[in-house]
Amino acid sequence: MSWLFYLFSPQFKGFRHQMRKRTIYSLLMLVCIVGFWLFENFYTPATYSDPSTSKANVAASGFLPSSTTGEIVEHSYYTLSYSEPHEQAEWVAYTLKQEHLTYDDRERPYFIEDPNVSTKSADWRNYRGSGYDRGHLCPAGDRRFSEQAYNETFYTSNISPQDRDFNAGIWNRLEQKVRYWCKKYGDLMVITGGVLENDLLEIGDEDVDVPKSYYKIVMRGKAKEARALGFLMPAKESQQPLEQFLVPIDEIEKRTGIDFFEKQAQDWQSKIESEVKVRDWKF
Repeated sequence: MSWLFYLFSPQFKGFRHQMRKRTIYSLLMLVCIVGFWLFENFYTPATYSDPSTSKANVAASGFLPSSTTGEIVEHSYYTLSYSEPHEQAEWVAYTLKQEHLTYDDRERPYFIEDPNVSTKSADWRNYRGSGYDRGHLCPAGDRRFSEQAYNETFYTSNISPQDRDFNAGIWNRLEQKVRYWCKKYGDLMVITGGVLENDLLEIGDEDVDVPKSYYKIVMRGKAKEARALGFLMPAKESQQPLEQFLVPIDEIEKRTGIDFFEKQAQDWQSKIESEVKVRDWKF
C-alpha cells in the first residue's frame, strides 16, 4: 500500500504541480514558436501607398524611359517598369530634390509585394538564404523626407539581388555621389536598374534573376542645358574610381534594349546620349 500512500503524499502533490507548470510552459513556448513562424512567413502589411497623395515628385513623364514589358507602375515618389520574367524592375526613375536630402530617422518597414504590379512583385522570402542582399534601386536614403516616401522604397518591385560587398561598397558610393551632386547642382533625375539578360542565375521559388551588371543614369537641367552621365558596372565590389564606370548612355541602351529618353527629339538624344562629358560634373 506504500504506493497508495505516496499518491496522497505532499511530495506527490508537489511533483504534480511541477509537471503541470512544465506542461503549461511547454505549451506556451510552442504557441509562441508557431505564432512567430506564422507571422514571419505569412504576415505583410497591405500597402504603403496612399492614392490621395500627389505624384508631383516622380520623374517628369517627358523624360521617362521606354518599357520593354508595358508594365509601368507609378508610385507617389518614383516610377518603374516591371519585368515579370525577371521578377524585378528593368528601371526605376525618380526626381531627387535638395529638400529630399534629410537625415530623418525612419523605422525600417517590412519588404512587401507591390500591389500595383498586375502580376504582383516577387515575395521578399525569395532572397532569404540566397546569399544576396535585397538591394534598393531607388535608395531608401533618398526618401527619408516622409514616412510614406521612405516606406514605398520597400516594395519588392524596387529591389534586386545584389552581392553584399557590392551593395555596401561601390554601389553605395555611387548613391552618395548622386546626393552630393543634388546638393551642389539642384534637382536631378535618376534612372537605375540591373541589366536584365537571358540565362541569369536565379534565386528563390519565383526564380528572381540576379543581374551581372547594374546601371545608373543621372541627369540635371532641361532642354539645351541638360547634362547627363551614365554608369555601367559589374555587380561586384571594386576599389576603382567611379569615373572608370562611365559610359555613353547609348551603350546602356544597347545592353538593356531600353530607350531612356524616347520622348525627346532625336537631335537632343544624340547630343546627350553619345558622349561622356565628365567636365560637367564634380567628382
